[in-house]
Amino acid sequence: FAVGAPYGLSGSVTSGIVSARGRDIGAGPYDDFIQVDAPINKGNSGGPLFDANGNVVGVNTAIYSPTGGSVGIGFSIPAQLAKQIVSEIISDGTVERGWLGVAIQNVDNDIAKSLGLEKPKGAIVSNVQEDSPAAKAGVKAGDVIIAFGDKEIDDVGDLTLAVAEADIGKTTDMKVYRDGQTLVLEPKIALLESTNSQGKKMAPASQYNLSDLGMSLDTRDGRLVVTSVAPDSGAAEAGLREGDAVVMVNQQPVTSLSDVKDALKQAKETGRKSVLVQIERNDSRRFVAVPFAAS
Repeated sequence: FAVGAPYGLSGSVTSGIVSARGRDIGAGPYDDFIQVDAPINKGNSGGPLFDANGNVVGVNTAIYSPTGGSVGIGFSIPAQLAKQIVSEIISDGTVERGWLGVAIQNVDNDIAKSLGLEKPKGAIVSNVQEDSPAAKAGVKAGDVIIAFGDKEIDDVGDLTLAVAEADIGKTTDMKVYRDGQTLVLEPKIALLESTNSQGKKMAPASQYNLSDLGMSLDTRDGRLVVTSVAPDSGAAEAGLREGDAVVMVNQQPVTSLSDVKDALKQAKETGRKSVLVQIERNDSRRFVAVPFAAS
């Protein structure tokens, strides 16, 4: 039941069912909404969402609507999360979030296969910030975080929420998958603060063609940069673009063309149909699985 004052009609109650939990609607990094089909309109925001026993389970927050009115897709903040935030504001005047110091992305089917995982699960680390809790705990780019404390990590959202809610200044057991093994690291979670990234300049050099992946590379200032991507190639399928910097191949750092050749050879020898490549684009790093060309 959703209670509120839609269009100024105070004390209005609508009913429906819970369609889903843990919805990410793009409102921010900590999205964890309850989706309901109870009609929610302007004026319902901030009102409670009750269950059939009269328990408050959420706070009405947003709707999806192409017209501005209810179409049966509403979202509420879970009551437990709202209670926690309100309690922190009352006691401390602010809300503190935990910080691990990693850039992460979801593990899709292609990445899972290139890593030898049975199924897509966890959050893969694309970058580790210097002097961060993750760096001090030994986290490396390419690690797949599969558990944080007592919480299983299925995707990026799970890890983001788990770290945000972690006790600041305390160590937490964190399971990572690395090179076919599961390791337990112990990061000491710090207080989240704003950070600034710095861009890197590159100078042109010689070009090399990687026909197995369907792209060409240049070496520039000790880094490798994509200079062309063949249409309908594995690189194109993986979303690589001209200007992307190649940071790692097959979970090995690469700074020269010979590094790339060795990494590709190693991936092929293990019988993999694709290779995991870490790229940097617009000062942000991420992993993509690039399939080999059919031989």
